[in-house]
Amino acid sequence: MLNPYEKVLGGRDAQEIISGTPTKLGAIFNHFGPDGVERSPAPGKWSAREIFCHLADCEITFAFRLRQALAEENHVIQPFDQEKWATTYEAYDAPSALAVFSSIRRWNLALIRSRSQADQEKQVTHPERGTMTFRTIVETMAGHDLNHLQQLEGIASKNTSTI
Repeated sequence: MLNPYEKVLGGRDAQEIISGTPTKLGAIFNHFGPDGVERSPAPGKWSAREIFCHLADCEITFAFRLRQALAEENHVIQPFDQEKWATTYEAYDAPSALAVFSSIRRWNLALIRSRSQADQEKQVTHPERGTMTFRTIVETMAGHDLNHLQQLEGIASKNTSTI
């Protein structure tokens, strides 16, 4: 499967989704408040703060992948172990994670929107998923956003009003 979030994306416009995610994350963050971001859906699951940190890390990763896809022919994407990266999340706060995510997302959107059709079709290889395109990376970003927005909304809705 090229995009592991394809079902979550459900054919929706990827650029529209990734454009709206920073605003949605800001609203969710405001709903949580400073203490609420430490809630998790269940023991052993990431807290809301950790999900914000993961989103920031992933946006950094997507930024690199997008640029490598454009700069190199047949680039091979470097996978990462998100659980190992998460071991550092105690060092970060949710407001900083949201700021990093939002800033890099704006930067990534400027790049994505400026690319030609030919650039959108540039191929890269993911060692676990196979050959994909620049466009597939963007679609993966959108599905990843939706997945984690759903998780955050689920945490927020437990014992509180819906966002």
